[in-house]
Amino acid sequence: MPIVIRFAVPPDRGALAKAVTAVVERHPLLGSAFEDRGGEPHLVPADVQPALTDQPVALDLERGPLARFQLDGDTLTIVAHHLVFDGQSKDVLVADLAAALDGTIAEPLERADHAALQRERVEARLAEAGAFWAGRWREPGEVVVAGDVLRSRRAGTGALAEFDLDVPELPGLTRFEVVVAALHALLRSYGNADVVTAVDLSTRTAAETGHVGPYVNELPVYSTPSPDAPFGEFAAGLRAELRRVYEVREVPIARAVPGIRPHAALAPISVSYRRGGTAPAGWDVDWLAFNGAVRGALQLQLLDGPGGLSASLRYDPAELRDPGRFAADLIAVLGRATPERPLRELAAFQETVTAEAQAPAAEPAQVDDGGADLGGDPLIGEITAIWEEVLKLSPIQPEDDIFDLGGHSLSITQIIARMRKRLGVEIDLDDFFDNPTVAGVVEVIRR
Repeated sequence: MPIVIRFAVPPDRGALAKAVTAVVERHPLLGSAFEDRGGEPHLVPADVQPALTDQPVALDLERGPLARFQLDGDTLTIVAHHLVFDGQSKDVLVADLAAALDGTIAEPLERADHAALQRERVEARLAEAGAFWAGRWREPGEVVVAGDVLRSRRAGTGALAEFDLDVPELPGLTRFEVVVAALHALLRSYGNADVVTAVDLSTRTAAETGHVGPYVNELPVYSTPSPDAPFGEFAAGLRAELRRVYEVREVPIARAVPGIRPHAALAPISVSYRRGGTAPAGWDVDWLAFNGAVRGALQLQLLDGPGGLSASLRYDPAELRDPGRFAADLIAVLGRATPERPLRELAAFQETVTAEAQAPAAEPAQVDDGGADLGGDPLIGEITAIWEEVLKLSPIQPEDDIFDLGGHSLSITQIIARMRKRLGVEIDLDDFFDNPTVAGVVEVIRR
């Protein structure tokens, strides 16, 4: 998660180095690392602490640092790992860095085990969240967008499009709610009868105010827009659904819904929104600096700042070929949105999804293994033993699906870690999700 700061007057390097050290001391999470204990990550002090440098420093989960501060002339680039950082943390970090550079004495932060507090809150709402999602959850599928079919829920290299949004003021609705309603109406106009987008929701409480950290949860929002529904009526219904989702926003969906198949992205399309972006005098801050990656097929990141609502569209260019059309269509829908106008008048509606979208997703490519018998591959037995050890289940057959066996994202992480340490083999999490059997994992390794 990058932040780029350009100074009108380059700061004294020594003073900036001291300010960086002070900020890291104020936020010890930035000076942490993750120790692998049998496949379970544990937060520990980092061997390498973040410090001001003039060269790029790789973020290292096991040794640190988990944040870097690189000064190049009048430009400071800050990059923090999402494990210890969220969007609101950017505002906190920039404000504290400015205060430290000015020599302002900040009030000490109250020390607390915020991870433990989050776990307590999750446990307290777990039963309620389970009941809530039992009647709503359905696996997000493909989405038609601007003539393309978006299916990806992987993380990978992305492209960027930036634009501003003029959001109408509608009674009883926040700007975020208006944008989400407009997005769902637009997706319906492309021919998607049932719409789902993932939304990033802050889980910060008063206790976390002023702290950096990963206080965010991604949850799905569903709708079935009727072309004849007035936009105001549709948006009010979506607002009511969002408010119900807010009540269980502390609980990760994978905790609330048993057997969910984890992916890097909850759905092909996701939205994040935050207010902020106020820069100190003489600082030009790029709050939405692009990291070159995308989760899923399309991420719409929104910053509601002093200059208005800025949109940063991160997308998979292999899936979305015309981001300009999508941006123009969303701008047009917002420009036409009035409470009484039917959804069909906001955009050119397709009443049915294209034949391409109705077709099943392509199966993973079959690899020609030269006729090798995977049953005789020694990795089959070695990996099976690791599965049985982690899942505490035996016997496991080569074609058994890990999710049908009760596996989940943490158990998969443990399996991957043990495969790396014991067998010296590496497999990406997304490849594991797409090939969730012992035989499938071995095929991926042997490619």
